[in-house]
Amino acid sequence: MTATTIDSIAIAAKAPPAPPLAPGRFRFPDPPQREPDEMTNYIQLHQTGNSYHLIQYLGNPETTLVTADFWLAQGPRPGTTGLRRPDLLIAFDVNPAAYKATRGYLITEQGKPPDFVMEVASESTASVDVVQKRAEYAALGIPEYWRVDETGEFHGERLAGDRLVDGKYEPIPIAELPDGSLQGYSAVLNLYLRWERVQGDEGLLGWYDPDTGQHIPTLIDEREARLQEREARLRAEARADSAETRNRELEAELRRLRGD
Repeated sequence: MTATTIDSIAIAAKAPPAPPLAPGRFRFPDPPQREPDEMTNYIQLHQTGNSYHLIQYLGNPETTLVTADFWLAQGPRPGTTGLRRPDLLIAFDVNPAAYKATRGYLITEQGKPPDFVMEVASESTASVDVVQKRAEYAALGIPEYWRVDETGEFHGERLAGDRLVDGKYEPIPIAELPDGSLQGYSAVLNLYLRWERVQGDEGLLGWYDPDTGQHIPTLIDEREARLQEREARLRAEARADSAETRNRELEAELRRLRGD
């Protein structure tokens, strides 16, 4: 399953259905398939469930967009040459149904730029991510632009972020934690983004709540919560059954003592 397919499922499950296209309504063509070496975005954002975790954590699916792989543009235009398709795009107070119908994020249609974009490193896009996209996303007025590289081989750093200040990007401080993880704070999301080593020089992206210091809820967390709830219910039922059995035994003993 591709990242685009996963994202389409998430949008369909969480957002209102796209309105019928009005005659003459602008719509981008379908995006092309990713190059094989670009599928690191699938590993970092979708295979681990990161996009789903963010959708659940940020909530408000009627007005919050967590998505990937569709076009991003200032406004309607002929063709898609030079347009970008961020590996991850997050926008608050927007219209996800219009995004789906348009097959892209039009700033003029949504009334604002996305709040957050991320690119995941691949050999074919690395230099574009670091230089050209940085300039283009700043020109579009996107408040935060993040980059993640599982080994640091292509971007030159494993985790990097920029925050828009007076129309220009300024680097977001990245700290190295005692365990070797790298972490930076996203003010837009109020989350810590963390590159966490998994083996050798390879790492995966995580998202941490600054208030609790814990990773945002994951599919494993949800499964564990359901299991704990079931176990608690079964224990309560067992206690109730035990109490009822004991009550019957006591009543039988009383009747015996009374000679009933």
